[in-house]
Amino acid sequence: MYVANEKRYETMKYNRCGRSGLMLPAVSLGFWHNFGDTSSYANMEKLCFTAFDNGITHFDLANNYGPEPGSAEKNFGRIYKENFVPYRDELIISTKAGYTMWEGPYGDWGSRKYLLASLDQSLRRMGLEYVDIFYHHRMDPNTPLEETMGALEQAVRSGKALYAGLSNYDGPTLAKASEILTQMRVPFVINQNRYNILDRTIEKNGLKEKAAALGKGIICFTPLAQGVLTDRYLNGIPADSRVRTDSRFLKEDSLTSAKIEAVRKLNGIAAKRGQTLAEMALAWILRDGAVTSVLIGASKPSQILDNIKAIENTQFTAQELKEIDEASIF
Repeated sequence: MYVANEKRYETMKYNRCGRSGLMLPAVSLGFWHNFGDTSSYANMEKLCFTAFDNGITHFDLANNYGPEPGSAEKNFGRIYKENFVPYRDELIISTKAGYTMWEGPYGDWGSRKYLLASLDQSLRRMGLEYVDIFYHHRMDPNTPLEETMGALEQAVRSGKALYAGLSNYDGPTLAKASEILTQMRVPFVINQNRYNILDRTIEKNGLKEKAAALGKGIICFTPLAQGVLTDRYLNGIPADSRVRTDSRFLKEDSLTSAKIEAVRKLNGIAAKRGQTLAEMALAWILRDGAVTSVLIGASKPSQILDNIKAIENTQFTAQELKEIDEASIF
């Protein structure tokens, strides 16, 4: 049986989700990759142990994480049962529904039928009575927003979720959803969106600004752009890289010479700051307090330890920010 490090909270920083009472670690562990049925169970355990031993109290999942869909939740459920039951009240466990999960008309998007059925399935796979955060995973252009938000309301009222979250929403839709949830008195506290130095979408679609105005938290996925914002690809594509072993989300043709040159410039800026590129990329996201937490993916425990170092220096000079902006335009 796993026994957690007694000093696990000493070095991690915890940030409040907007104006809510919920606090998350500045660095959270995502289960998007490396927790499916193609991964080593022993390594999954080590990743979870390393994270929690170093103050990462938030584990982020979704119904479709795998491969196969559902396998990340199933594998986490086993890890939880065998190791983390005594620590349930110290953990924030989140899951989502919104992408295709099963065949037929009821296994996708944002209907009340799908969201509530999916939440029940997720709880069974993980062996939990409730999740701390239940997200709608993506905007649904065909289902009334009131219906989708009503499903989140029911999830919370039933006790199967403590908080509601939205993922991959833009600023205007976030504002409408937040108004509905406020009227329903639902504790909607956080948005999950892609954000990194090379992808500023939430700055352009109003999400970052609107979340701050409404007092909602933001947690960002792919903060390292699938490994591009590291030194991994500066000298070619390694044989064991994600491009070579799992090209579903990072394809070779996306690593253009212009992008690699931009990454080289960013790497130079990081070096002058005394950070690795990965550390600087994570620190950049946390720099202004608008983002509550960054979601890291890891295939090795050492990567978790390396990424946590980012919180040691999240201050940037105006000149550094200018150089980063200039380097990331390509």
